[in-house]
Amino acid sequence: MSKLFTAIALMLTMAAQAQDFTTRFEKTNGRETATYQEVIRYYQQLSARYPQLKMTTIGTTDAGFPLHLITYSPSRDFDFNSLHKKNKRIILINNGIHPGEPDGIDASMMLLRDLAQGKAVLPDNIVLAVIPVYNIGGMLNRSAFYRVDQNGPDAFGSRGNGQNLDLNRDFIKADSRNARTFQQIYHLTDPDVFIDNHVSNGADYQHIITLLSTQYNKLGGPMGDFLHNTFEPGLYQLMKTKGYDLVPYVNHFDETPDSGWVEFSDLPRYSSGYTTLFHTFGFVPETHMLKPYPQRVKATYALMQSFIQFTSEHSATIKQLRDQAKQTTISQKSFPLSWKFDMNKYSLITFKGFTSGHKPSDISGLPRLYYDRSKPYEKQVKFYNYANAENYVDKPKAYIIPQGWWAVIDLLKNNKVNMQRLQKDTTIYVEVYHIADFKTYPKPFEKHYLHTDIKVSSSRDSIHFRSGDYYIPMNQTANRFLMETLEPTAGDSYFAWNFFDAILGQKEGYSSYVFEDTGAEYLKTHPELQTLLNNKKAADTAFANNASAQLSFIYKNSPYAEPEYMRYPVYRIL
Repeated sequence: MSKLFTAIALMLTMAAQAQDFTTRFEKTNGRETATYQEVIRYYQQLSARYPQLKMTTIGTTDAGFPLHLITYSPSRDFDFNSLHKKNKRIILINNGIHPGEPDGIDASMMLLRDLAQGKAVLPDNIVLAVIPVYNIGGMLNRSAFYRVDQNGPDAFGSRGNGQNLDLNRDFIKADSRNARTFQQIYHLTDPDVFIDNHVSNGADYQHIITLLSTQYNKLGGPMGDFLHNTFEPGLYQLMKTKGYDLVPYVNHFDETPDSGWVEFSDLPRYSSGYTTLFHTFGFVPETHMLKPYPQRVKATYALMQSFIQFTSEHSATIKQLRDQAKQTTISQKSFPLSWKFDMNKYSLITFKGFTSGHKPSDISGLPRLYYDRSKPYEKQVKFYNYANAENYVDKPKAYIIPQGWWAVIDLLKNNKVNMQRLQKDTTIYVEVYHIADFKTYPKPFEKHYLHTDIKVSSSRDSIHFRSGDYYIPMNQTANRFLMETLEPTAGDSYFAWNFFDAILGQKEGYSSYVFEDTGAEYLKTHPELQTLLNNKKAADTAFANNASAQLSFIYKNSPYAEPEYMRYPVYRIL
């Protein structure tokens, strides 16, 4: 009987070895990329064959399909709480956020297969968590005509998702089901390192791949120092040994990048900006669109290997820095909500470009830009990568949000924010913001008319809250996320993204001919308001000659005025 079992085991082993896990990318010599159905089927078969791989479904997306998470754990432990306790470093890789940029999709399929089959080795202290396709709706919308400037593959998906959203503008506002599910995956895995694979467009140059890191001053503290002085240089050196000259993402605004560029500012709407709020080292690799597809995929594969090696070798430091950052944010008293690049400070980087020039356009006959690949150059260019923190706001003891603002409350819950509901109706003395001024985009941006240049006035008042309203203590590791979303003057605050726009419209009013008598009677019993009115009339001639403006002034400074108008409905306990 034992011989029979041995024979069966041998047959199963041979069958496993014989099973073909060659990807479509490999079968076509890099000409084609896998379809969505092929990717999912591939991972189903791979995880069924190799027990160190687990494929799970989490949440849903705007396309109606769930997001998949592929976990590669050499110890076959797939519980992320357990893995963190065992001192494993988690690397979360996101692919296909823009399915027209499928490099990471194909590179991850090959990497996980090579690890499973022993062609590559994952260090024992590393666990990989991979989202094989994030923008499923965009990937299903396949065409040969998207990204017209890109050099392969033959066909691929579109940028817009099932709602035609750009998902790399959606991480903080989470209009898509994709983003809400991503938030769940992120907090489930609590990754030490996050990688979001992309393809760049723009200028022509020699580099096959560039790297966008979360802005190190914004990441801040010892984590920011380590990112800038150790993590990034370490990746650059590892890629150099693999034959790749890595440079920062080419974020130039002049006609060409020859004179250098400013580091990309990754607000929380972007993936790396979002993960920064929770103390993760976030990166966005960007292969160069004009390079042949096989070169781009191989470069993405090499960079993921470099991330694995660096993270493994610096495992203890990365854990210590993240733990320290989480504790620091609990006790931190003030938070900067914006950053401005210092144009007097820069680093010098080695840039390998192509000489550019102008020639008559075949279409218009007018001068047009072109790059001459027969004239490569290498030179030092300025990289402006020092940002000064601005708009510091003191952290409150707690926030209170009335339960009616459930859209915001749901997002806070989805991001694992600690909250308690008030058990009874109560009046609390709080700091109250009123929206004093703001500007609004004249055209929609990702479903919103974004507010900018937001200014508030502050006062203190006793506000009545109801049982069930939400009390949010500011003694938690999500403090930075809360400050960036609930403080209205932050660039990607929920106010900026229109979640509180209902307060900007006045609901109550008056009939002038009736309020003339009411207002006059009120002035008789409130001489202090009469004094304010007289002073304003004396200082402002136009106001003195405008009866309607004077009536409105009385109304706004009386108890008849609607208290909720322009009053920001997130209250601060000091």
